[in-house]
Amino acid sequence: MTNQLTNHFLERKEVKEIITILEKASLEPRFVGGCVRNLLMQREVIDIDLAIKAHPEEVIATLEKNEIQYDDFAKKYGSVIAYVNEQKFDITSLREDINQQGRHTNIRYTKDWKTDSQRRDFTMNSVYLSSDGTLHDYYNGQEHIADQKLQFIGDIEESIKEDYLRIFRYYRFLGCFKNPKINVEDEQILHNYCKRALQHLSNELVRKEILKMFDNPFPIHSFCNNNNKLEKNFWVVATKENFILQSYELGLTKCLNKVEELF
Repeated sequence: MTNQLTNHFLERKEVKEIITILEKASLEPRFVGGCVRNLLMQREVIDIDLAIKAHPEEVIATLEKNEIQYDDFAKKYGSVIAYVNEQKFDITSLREDINQQGRHTNIRYTKDWKTDSQRRDFTMNSVYLSSDGTLHDYYNGQEHIADQKLQFIGDIEESIKEDYLRIFRYYRFLGCFKNPKINVEDEQILHNYCKRALQHLSNELVRKEILKMFDNPFPIHSFCNNNNKLEKNFWVVATKENFILQSYELGLTKCLNKVEELF
């Protein structure tokens, strides 16, 4: 199974090229995040994220040596974007978030893979895949995908306070599952923090998350009350109320109207 997953990546020449370059430089790249999650779910992979056991400056030096195009605008957060032909690679150094306040954080680099995984949002997004086919799964993400269970890493309240957008990401990822297992206690906590989250998040961030919900195979789970499929979820109502009060901008208006069409 794992070798088949790796082959799915490495049969693409751009992926094989960047992995070969990084491994020759002993930077130890691993696939991570959405690309691994989508492979495990047998969904299309477009963007490829790589975690790497090296400082961004080492990554940049290696890319320059091999004449690979890159952007380093997110270098202070440990990320470098590399381009091979039309394929984009988000290469992020192993790190831990410190003194995090909402979406603003300071980082500290680490060499420990599990420490890096602890800063991620959900278990299914914390699975790493090495080029030799080895899956590194510190929080049972693969098992949770099979069980259609969306599980926060660590304490759910702390995770939300670290990044309020995770409330909307939670409902986005529910739409990945045909029959998601809902944790009633988790949903109550999300409900309690929703209005506070909307006060901290920009219209554009919320709009982007909502649009991504429509790309999933079962988007109804993102928008409906899971106890009554004919009712809108609390976050839909709260979002509309919040941005009406703020005279919300046209892009989000259209987005929320699109949600209304489902009911």
